Amino acid sequence: MTQGYRVAIVGATGLVGRTMATVLCERHFPVRSLRMFASARSAGSSLEWNGRSIVVEEARPDAFADIDLALFSAGASTSRELAPAAVAAGAIVVDNSSAWRMDPDIPLVVPEVNPDDVAWNKGIIANPNCSTIQMVVALDPLHRARGIRRIVVDTYQSVGGTGNKGVAELREQVAQDAAGVALTPNVYPHPIAFNLVPQIDSFLPDGSTKEEAKMVNETRKIMHAPLIKVIATTVRVPVLCAHSEAVHVGFERPITPDEAREFLRRAPGVIVEDDPSRSIYPTPRDKIGRDEVFVGRIRSNDVFENGLSMWIVADNIRKGAATNAVQIAEELARRGLLANRKERLNVVRG
Repeated sequence: MTQGYRVAIVGATGLVGRTMATVLCERHFPVRSLRMFASARSAGSSLEWNGRSIVVEEARPDAFADIDLALFSAGASTSRELAPAAVAAGAIVVDNSSAWRMDPDIPLVVPEVNPDDVAWNKGIIANPNCSTIQMVVALDPLHRARGIRRIVVDTYQSVGGTGNKGVAELREQVAQDAAGVALTPNVYPHPIAFNLVPQIDSFLPDGSTKEEAKMVNETRKIMHAPLIKVIATTVRVPVLCAHSEAVHVGFERPITPDEAREFLRRAPGVIVEDDPSRSIYPTPRDKIGRDEVFVGRIRSNDVFENGLSMWIVADNIRKGAATNAVQIAEELARRGLLANRKERLNVVRG
């Protein structure tokens, strides 16, 4: 049995990177050693982890010798540059950026949905978009039971999805508004305080945004369901953390709300909170710091044949990013896929 793995976090000073470190400790992942990497401007600073101080190192292509597992949360351009170098050094990379998600040779994994896909990795496993993760965790049990044909999803995404800078902008603008100061947006195209912004990422020629396209394409890949029709509208809202989604689904076969609740109660990683008579349903403020996906407002709809609607909430920094990445690492460890470093080096060096 291994005594632990040599782990690196790339983007360790960011909101997701810091949470990855926390989740590794909370879930008792077997870490033999932990190295923290970030940009050159953060190198030399220190981060606390598991009772000790770790000096942050500059993320460089030659920095991954003797690393078994590298958790990346440093943006797509950094991942494209450094992830192949980490793989060449013998590490397995779990990458939280959009760089590799739709590469057909790279698995895109949510452990509650498609854990077996980790087995065919070639050194990189992609962590999906936060909004996609929570939706597929809730929908996959229903898809397996009744077959999903189409999905309409509207998201209400917190500023935490933009990292520390999004949180800072919301806090600053709330204070400015209270002081009667005009709001000047920097992170978002419009003020976010007391506002909704129906644009996340840039627009594509068809009028959708890149965030909306991610939800369409990633859902099909993760669920192994290329024929599901999906349309998404993604909206940034003045909430600090945790994303919410209104999801409307059409199934191949009839399904009642009670049946859906029972399927979801038995599903891994899902908690049903659904008692409208007592105003019980998930809200984002209550789910900060939680790793589960919460579902409520489950009801029939007659817009779709065999239609069902629901409300889905999850902490986007944890289950939507850091926790899902660590769960992927746990799946790799459980299957013995982190322990064959010499074999991986031989394959890479060919």
